[in-house]
Amino acid sequence: MADLRDVFITGAGAFLPGPPVGNDQMEDHLGRVHGRDSLLGKRALRWNGVESRHYAMAPDGSISHSNAQMCANAVRAALEDARLDAKALSFLAAATTQGDYFVPGHAAAVHAELGARPMEIASFQSVCGSSLMAAKAAWLNVRAGEHDVAAACAGEFSSRWFRPSFYEGTALCDEKGRVRPEADFLRFTLSDGAGAAVMEPKPKPDGLSLKIALIDVVSLADRFDPCMWAGAPIATRADLTTSWAHSGPRAAHAAGAIALLQDFELLKRVIRAWVGVYLQKVDEGRIVPGEIDHCLVHYSAKSLRAEIVSLLEDTSGMIPEEKWHSILREKGNIGSATIWVMLADLLASGKVKRGDKVLCVVPESGRALVGFMVLEAV
Repeated sequence: MADLRDVFITGAGAFLPGPPVGNDQMEDHLGRVHGRDSLLGKRALRWNGVESRHYAMAPDGSISHSNAQMCANAVRAALEDARLDAKALSFLAAATTQGDYFVPGHAAAVHAELGARPMEIASFQSVCGSSLMAAKAAWLNVRAGEHDVAAACAGEFSSRWFRPSFYEGTALCDEKGRVRPEADFLRFTLSDGAGAAVMEPKPKPDGLSLKIALIDVVSLADRFDPCMWAGAPIATRADLTTSWAHSGPRAAHAAGAIALLQDFELLKRVIRAWVGVYLQKVDEGRIVPGEIDHCLVHYSAKSLRAEIVSLLEDTSGMIPEEKWHSILREKGNIGSATIWVMLADLLASGKVKRGDKVLCVVPESGRALVGFMVLEAV
């Protein structure tokens, strides 16, 4: 058996559709449910700290890019950063919360948009953590010598979930037409875009590459009900026999089972579980906080960052906040795509120097999952 190879991220890329949309334009862009201003919207925006974001869907419902097209554009940008032609790519792992199709998988749609040549693909569908699932697949394929050029991409087209028709006439609205918080909050939190990374068994000849030291993904689904989900009613979301597929699409829509939902009370407990997994990695020596020069934590709101910091500040796992890098305020929460957009933004900033170590942390509220990636600039 051949020895395992080192693997390097030689290119990172991002794609954000359309011009940035400010907070004062959001409801005009997404549409008002029953024509009413949201009761929760302004509070949600104060909580999450996002000031602008991008959408692939226009106010009239027209679409500028599909999820697959955004991902293909991000892969092209990463290949360009790696100074590679698309025909060099032989493995593609694609991640998303929801692709353009129910079937087939997202990677097939991305490959079709990318073209290039026949290649091996893998699809990963979860929430934010699917990005590191795809990254680990690409990393291990290059590491094992199966492929010499692999790409991991992640994309989200969240805005199409937030049209008023997802809520109107369903159990998610009360008798006054107001949307339940479990549904309304996410309309002011998530946005669209894609990111990608290219991996090779050697660094690129000039410029910085990032050697992958580890990728760990830990699911805690055995301990928690779904915290962010679509496809089941709120009250029975953990009972898969009541999901949309059993009741049929019309009945499921009426029950509010088709929209994207979030349980915020459960989220408070999940945050503590994420931090617990991180501290375990520190105790095991998998992550050494004192060696980290740049910390990329994907958090959906500035208030969640404050909660995470409060849990870590008196522990050996705390990394000083001046080392944290975020795109949340200006580019929003792009779900699974965020970590690659953050990484591309960090590399473009010129802050990373040879020998620097980068920690990427991707918590996922879907059913309590968290992933970690450690990189070294070479």
